[in-house]
Amino acid sequence: MASIHEVAKQAGVSVATVSKVINNYSDVSSKTRNKVNKAIELLNYQPNVVARSLVKKRSWTVGMFLLDFFTNPFISELLDGLRKSLEDSSYDLLFLSPNLSNPDYTFTKHCISRNVDGVVMFGVDRTNQNFLDLLQAEMPTMMIDIDLLGPRTGYVTADNRRGAYLGVQHLVELGHKRIAFISGDLGCLVGQTRFSGYQEGLRSNELPYYDQYVEVEEYSIEGGYKAMKRLLQLSEAPSGVICSSDYMATGAIEAIREIGMRVPDHISVVGFDNTFYAELSMPKLTTINQNITLMGMKAGEHLIRMIENPDYSPPTEIVPANLVVRDSTGQYKE
Repeated sequence: MASIHEVAKQAGVSVATVSKVINNYSDVSSKTRNKVNKAIELLNYQPNVVARSLVKKRSWTVGMFLLDFFTNPFISELLDGLRKSLEDSSYDLLFLSPNLSNPDYTFTKHCISRNVDGVVMFGVDRTNQNFLDLLQAEMPTMMIDIDLLGPRTGYVTADNRRGAYLGVQHLVELGHKRIAFISGDLGCLVGQTRFSGYQEGLRSNELPYYDQYVEVEEYSIEGGYKAMKRLLQLSEAPSGVICSSDYMATGAIEAIREIGMRVPDHISVVGFDNTFYAELSMPKLTTINQNITLMGMKAGEHLIRMIENPDYSPPTEIVPANLVVRDSTGQYKE
């Protein structure tokens, strides 16, 4: 196996320069960095991870608390973005399973016991008391869709308000005036901002808001199905519906079909996420693109900056959302 000295000789640089490239120091020119990387590839050099850990006092491992199913397409796309950003900087990802039933358990203790350099959190209840402990700790942390900030804690989310607004605007431009909203939990950041965007869309188009046109359910196919069933029982059912996830939209479409109605001929449906589910849906789903993979990448990039630079301010980043028009929305028909 090649040594670091052989890499230095092949690249025509010092051993110290090779070490800086391996450890991602910024004070190396791109030309020199490319020479060293080519030498590493040519000689198939494998950096000693243990030695790097001792030198930089790092484990080169990022932990992730994830309380959701891996089968959820949102999760898979989020992890893909996070993985890309971490592997670009030679970090590994370790999934952490919180023992929330243990009264002595804390997120911070768990991170320390696993020797992670930083942590990413998604799908965890922001009201959990463990968060207060984590926010005050020195552990670099990035939240995804959880609006919590601390001395070493930042978060990234999509522009959910803008996304929901675009959904309403799209339906209005198609002639719809009875527009319903199927929401997830209204007590969290995502639920609140999407609901706010829905309301803003109605106001800007001088459309009335009706409580009966808002249904709250779980972010699932079954949740969308249940909510849509209730909307269809109204004396004047909506002609357009915005759902807070593609999963929910899939359930809503099933409920519409079940009573012999068609999408979009009778009711137009807009999803939220733009996962691969949107392309597989029948009809293909008009939806709000959250740029999920980009959210994962941004979370990873900010976390690495916090790990490597103690002075890096914890960020708040809102990733742009946009409308993707497919086949589940159409012109309003009397």
